[in-house]
Amino acid sequence: MDTLKASNFIKNNARPLEKALYSYFYENGTRGKVIHELLKYMNDDCGFGNALEPDNWNRNSTPITVNDAVMTLFKTGALDEKSRLTDRIAHYLSSHDGFDEDKKRWLFAVESNKDFPHAVWWEKKGDGIRGFNPTVSLAAFMCCFSEERSYYMQIVLEAFQSLSEQEEMIADDLKCYLLAYELMERHGMAVIGDSGFDAKNFLCKKLGQVICGDISKYGVEYVPVPSDFFCGIFGQFITDDIRPLIKAEREVLGSLQLDDGGFDISWQWHNDYEEFGQAREWWRPRVTLDKLLFYKYNA
Repeated sequence: MDTLKASNFIKNNARPLEKALYSYFYENGTRGKVIHELLKYMNDDCGFGNALEPDNWNRNSTPITVNDAVMTLFKTGALDEKSRLTDRIAHYLSSHDGFDEDKKRWLFAVESNKDFPHAVWWEKKGDGIRGFNPTVSLAAFMCCFSEERSYYMQIVLEAFQSLSEQEEMIADDLKCYLLAYELMERHGMAVIGDSGFDAKNFLCKKLGQVICGDISKYGVEYVPVPSDFFCGIFGQFITDDIRPLIKAEREVLGSLQLDDGGFDISWQWHNDYEEFGQAREWWRPRVTLDKLLFYKYNA
């Protein structure tokens, strides 16, 4: 992998937010600059929207976009302590916008997504709930930063106890669990469910099941790869079974890198929106930064 070309691609093509993230990790940039750029996606209700997640251009605040913002803040260590920003996010989440009160879940997809350019998976189907994505990580955030800790702790426990029943799980769903676990851990709260339940061990096993073991599909098909998870975060979940897959992905990154230094996405929107082209241009620097961080932290 040509890290210099990848770096130049990000600096020349990324949105200001991803440029700030690159600067934070590689040029002694400040966390404050990242937050400054992230706040441009925040709405008056203290939620996030406005195409922060490039595949969903909904201007309104949605739970899934708030989760995207929470993940960005987590990567920079901005969630290690309470702040005015965590208060604002907690304010939005406590409003229960996009929250099913009966099932105690935040919605994965909301009705208003259909009014804006979006990938097909952001169209609301049925009740709009998909397992505990993004519920488990948002509930964990609330355990750390709201006054209603006991209410949200019950949701977190239910989510983790349901892991044994979830035979098939995709990468984005699992990342919500990893984020939830680490948030709770950093704030001195353990995920303790039924007797004998080892949440960390269970997550490690799930990672081994979810990450694709067929190296030939890396970067070619839309399959979960190690860099989806281990781009400078979640290192405590790397097991001996996963290390060979990390090594294998590092070895193929050079062949997947395009001539312009960036990496491409491996998915389509599966609809007629012309805006997909712009979304791809936003995604590519974001994916390239993840590959760079993966390459750096898993040498």
